[in-house]
Amino acid sequence: MNQSEQRNLDIITDVCEAFNRHDAEAILAQFTEDAEWVTSRGAQPDGQTLLGKAAIAAMLKQRFSSIPDMAWEIHSHWVGGNRGCSEWTVTGTESNGNHLNWMGCDLWALRDDGMITRKDTYWKYEGGE
Repeated sequence: MNQSEQRNLDIITDVCEAFNRHDAEAILAQFTEDAEWVTSRGAQPDGQTLLGKAAIAAMLKQRFSSIPDMAWEIHSHWVGGNRGCSEWTVTGTESNGNHLNWMGCDLWALRDDGMITRKDTYWKYEGGE
C-alpha cells in the first residue's frame, strides 16, 4: 500500500468512526463542498443522491435524530488508489419501532488530496414482499 492509499484508508476509517459517534461535523470535514452521497433508499435503481455538504448535513441530522441508537460494526475497509470500500453491519431502532440489523457496504471515491467526493451506500435487509 502506498502513502496516498494509507492516507485514504485512514480517512475512511476516521469517517466511519465519526458515524458511530454521530459526529456530523467530523464526517462533513472530510467531504468536498460538491460531494455526492448516494443512499440506499429512494427511487430505484439508484436510491437518493444528495449533492453537496448542505444536503449531506441535513440527511445526517435527520438520520441521527430519528435513529439515536444507530451503530455500525465495521467488518473491513480496503482501498485501491482513490477508491475504497467499507463492509459493515448497522443496527438501530427507527422512530417507527423497526429494528435495523442490516449488512452493507459503502463505496468511496476520493480526490488526490484525500477529500471524499462520493459515498455510495448499499445494504441488505429482511423485508416483506
